[in-house]
Amino acid sequence: MSKKNIITIFLSAICTLPLWGGQQYYAVLKGDTLRMGNNYMERAMLWNNGAPVTISLTDKQHGKTIPAQGKQPDFSIVKGIPTDATLTVNEIPTNGIHAGYLQATVACTIGSLNIERRYRIYADCPAIACDTYLKGQVELYQNKEDNRSNADRKNIEHTADMATGVRTPTLDRLQLSGNHWSARTIEFFDYTDWNDNLVTGRTWLPYRRNTYRGNLLFAHDVVTRQGFFFLKEAPSSSTQLHYPGSDFVADFSDFMVVGLGIASHDVKPDSWTRVYGCVTGIYTGGEQEALTALRLYQKQLRHHTAAQDEMIMLNTWGDRSQDARIDEAFCLAELDRAARMGITLFQLDDGWQSGKSPNSKTAGGSFKDIWKNAGYWTPNPTKFPHGLKPIVEKGKKLGIRIGLWFNPSIQNDFADWQKDAQAIVGLYKKYGICCFKIDGLQIPTKTAEQNLRRLFDTVLEQTNHEVIFNLDATAGRRGGYHYMNEYGNIFLENRYTDWGNYYPYRTLRNLWMLSRYVPAEKMQIEFLNKWRNADKYDAADPFAPARYSFDYLFAITLAAQPLAWMEASNLPEEAYATASLLKKYQPLQLRFHQGVILPVGEEPSGRSWTGFQSIVSGTQGYLVVYREDNEQARGTIDTWLPEGKKVTFTPVMGSGRKFAAKVGTQGKVSFALNDKNSFALYQYEVKP
Repeated sequence: MSKKNIITIFLSAICTLPLWGGQQYYAVLKGDTLRMGNNYMERAMLWNNGAPVTISLTDKQHGKTIPAQGKQPDFSIVKGIPTDATLTVNEIPTNGIHAGYLQATVACTIGSLNIERRYRIYADCPAIACDTYLKGQVELYQNKEDNRSNADRKNIEHTADMATGVRTPTLDRLQLSGNHWSARTIEFFDYTDWNDNLVTGRTWLPYRRNTYRGNLLFAHDVVTRQGFFFLKEAPSSSTQLHYPGSDFVADFSDFMVVGLGIASHDVKPDSWTRVYGCVTGIYTGGEQEALTALRLYQKQLRHHTAAQDEMIMLNTWGDRSQDARIDEAFCLAELDRAARMGITLFQLDDGWQSGKSPNSKTAGGSFKDIWKNAGYWTPNPTKFPHGLKPIVEKGKKLGIRIGLWFNPSIQNDFADWQKDAQAIVGLYKKYGICCFKIDGLQIPTKTAEQNLRRLFDTVLEQTNHEVIFNLDATAGRRGGYHYMNEYGNIFLENRYTDWGNYYPYRTLRNLWMLSRYVPAEKMQIEFLNKWRNADKYDAADPFAPARYSFDYLFAITLAAQPLAWMEASNLPEEAYATASLLKKYQPLQLRFHQGVILPVGEEPSGRSWTGFQSIVSGTQGYLVVYREDNEQARGTIDTWLPEGKKVTFTPVMGSGRKFAAKVGTQGKVSFALNDKNSFALYQYEVKP
């Protein structure tokens, strides 16, 4: 054992209280046991020379412990004995946007590889995250056995063959006790220009060694009702780097997270390489407890503020004029209409800049070698002879923020990231623009990913963390739903009436499906001009946009960040009656989004009773209900309200009426809406 290691253990051992006793989180190494946690949970691990092995997870809120019987390290990617082990504990303060946390760094060396496991322990959630960094030289395990089909293995009579002893490169691992675990994995799909089914789940009973895909694994012991989850902080499975074919491996009660997102050559001798992250959370109970535990962690990644994160955005690209109309006069006129509508953020999409992209209405645009044109990201002098100043100033007078579209220069793995960062910082400093839609990303290598993070981090550092990014998820290899979430929100999908592929119930379905596992308030959801291109839809199509009220199309987006995907100048006068809804929504928006938002009712199908519930506290929240095109004027839906309690529902938007109801089994409550394709947003209160 090294002298440094002895000193670290000694300093920790003399502490009988957490290292940060005045705070609600701690990391303590005492003897051979490392304990880290907060008021919600504790993860206890054998120190094992700096290659910890989990021995228990404790749910402090319920006083219950999940015992483990681990023999292999939680993180294991190379053979060898760890040396030079240290534990360093630092408090990372909040920067106003990202929550403060305790960072416990467990470091060791195996051969020529340096490993740092940087645990993030937040005060207010039942989960602990871990980011792993590597430096030096590494030859990762190469396990052909992992990709071998079980159909090619011998049968149960050959017990020696079944106990193969395969060593799998693991990002994290829980080797638990018990024979009655039930598990569910959730896989996600982005590049939404190609996908309209964004979530799929699989429920299974762990048996012999098998592999599973997805960013999320929930598992619970049927006997004790204790559970845990793994969140793999990585892009969606289908777009991860160096994907091994699965994200999880389970062998009875041995659960592993696999797929680091690197190859051996990505690890450098003189700089740290960050691999995909993993979060371990704990809960006792059922699905509501599991999802709430997950959401409490997700809300730590970025403080949701009215000034930056809340928006009702207008982006004119949805009407397919592309860059043909965008200029000073057009934008000033759009701002007047946006103010009438109740818009709070007007975003100029592709076409505001001097450089011409390949998405231009006129030929000859390109993203190749952007920086051969030093003025690419300056306002087009023909379209905006006074720069963006008149647009920004008028926006301020009207109470509307201005946002811009931006496409980082992707060539050579974002090698020009510093120039891109300075372009954004320059626009922030000159015009005060704080919202940038980031489009056109391709992350094909670890170098590209690292440079993209450098771009985002540099912008935030140089703008006092006032900039928020809208990360486009419509095409390419990008971050998905569980990676780079600290930088802003997700622009979810491009849908257009021009091609007849905008169906309101399908947009609602995508939000509804994702909202179980991804914070709804972190997604931008569009509503379109229903009067455009009515002829592109079959006249008998019951789900054509024209069949819905404009109020209803806006209402679909309430749980998310509403995006008016249209040119306001193309709206008929009758559309502006919906402005009353947008203006009612503005003061409710932050409060609604501060709750834990989960889907309720049936999966949207065009014929369902469906909706969302925002659980603000144990006794208060919001519930938005949609009656789709069905014949039932009253619908009974499953909610997350406590069974047997009396609840009052007060309508704040839509066509509902005030009422009180006793909650039935599975949270059942009956709602009445007289019209098809109508909605009601209620504020509810659970009575003592």
